[in-house]
Amino acid sequence: MATIIYDLECDFAHRFEGWFRSAEDFDSQHGRHLITCPQCGSSSVRKVPSRINIGSNDQSRSVADTPANGAVSAGKSNTVDVATAFVMAKQVIQALVAHSEDVGERFAEEARKIHYEEAPARAIRGQASPEECEELRDEGIDIVALPNLGPDSSSLN
Repeated sequence: MATIIYDLECDFAHRFEGWFRSAEDFDSQHGRHLITCPQCGSSSVRKVPSRINIGSNDQSRSVADTPANGAVSAGKSNTVDVATAFVMAKQVIQALVAHSEDVGERFAEEARKIHYEEAPARAIRGQASPEECEELRDEGIDIVALPNLGPDSSSLN
């Protein structure tokens, strides 16, 4: 039997975990006000994103430490829920793929032509060997490696 663990928070910002047999079990208990905060007894609770730290091993920083404007200084961790991080990464990759020209195995050649203004400036994507990537970087050509999403980019889950 699987168990779902939700991070929960009451109206007084007390965070705690709730363990449920299913999402429907949570919904049923929540709807009947059976879930209460272990610190204050409030039955006004909601699900909140799980916390993960991105950017450093500093486990002492949390969402509460983040300034109201959301800015985080360089070198500090940024707390984001896992699901949001994956969705954001998928959306960025899909946007890059949708707004770039696939030049296939001619990537290194086309990147050079664009860099040296022998071809119109445009966003391109394609395949290049590790050696070709290193050569491009040595020439001062900025490139970014993207995961291969295959023919159907919706397969990235």
